[in-house]
Amino acid sequence: MQRLALFDLDNTLIDLDAAFKVWTVEFVGQHRLSREAVDWLVSLDRDGLPHREAFFAEVRERFDLRASVEELWAAYRRRMPHLVRCRAEVLEGLQRLRAAGWKVGIVTNGTVDNQLGKIQRTGLVDVVDAYALSGAEGVRKPERGLFEIAARRCGADLADGGWMVGDRLGADIAGGRAAGLRTIWVNRGAATREHNEADHVVIDVVRAIEILHES
Repeated sequence: MQRLALFDLDNTLIDLDAAFKVWTVEFVGQHRLSREAVDWLVSLDRDGLPHREAFFAEVRERFDLRASVEELWAAYRRRMPHLVRCRAEVLEGLQRLRAAGWKVGIVTNGTVDNQLGKIQRTGLVDVVDAYALSGAEGVRKPERGLFEIAARRCGADLADGGWMVGDRLGADIAGGRAAGLRTIWVNRGAATREHNEADHVVIDVVRAIEILHES
């Protein structure tokens, strides 16, 4: 099996949940909402769901905001890349993988401005070989096409195998398996009834990187 490692972005390489909580506090202050609004926003978020357009439609209606849904969503996309962080040990781990001969890529669903901004501002752009963004390619995980694009940009072929690491059982694990990749599920502690078919289960992406070194 070739040394190809593809990683999800949100809540795998970066902690989107933590950044979202910071954003909610800023948003509530900016719009002069009650403190209870923070808890409501976090609850509505549902671990990144529903889609942000639907999310902001509900937010706008709940708080009777003047800004349009698109204006609210656009402001969110501009701000979020400034709030997310990638831990030093994650960046170092990806660097070590590449030094050991691995091709490393990011496969993420989302809009180009938001996801590319995160990759650039966190420094991930400097420690991976390539990335594939659904918003740019017109195809989303778990569809095979996005994995193929990322592998090809890494100079690899999915036919030769590799690994997919991510926190979503559907998009990342099922999608990775369907693309012919071995998988590592980053289980962040969320209860789920979905069937887990990952080759490995970890609670932190750093451990996933260690498994790749050991494989």
